[in-house]
Amino acid sequence: MAKKKTITVVQIGSPIGRTKDQRATLVGLGLNKMNRQRTLEDTPSVRGMINKVSHLVKVVEA
Repeated sequence: MAKKKTITVVQIGSPIGRTKDQRATLVGLGLNKMNRQRTLEDTPSVRGMINKVSHLVKVVEA
């Protein structure tokens, strides 16, 4: 069975003062506090969510 690709994202920006959809995107990624880190499956939908809040998150190379 092939190993699934993963991507690690870290929240580097605050959701304070952001729009509701940006806050919801962070929650969808499993992030809601500064410097919180999540490892997610690398899918097009996750990539799209990261692009939407790219100014609030950082992608960490594994």
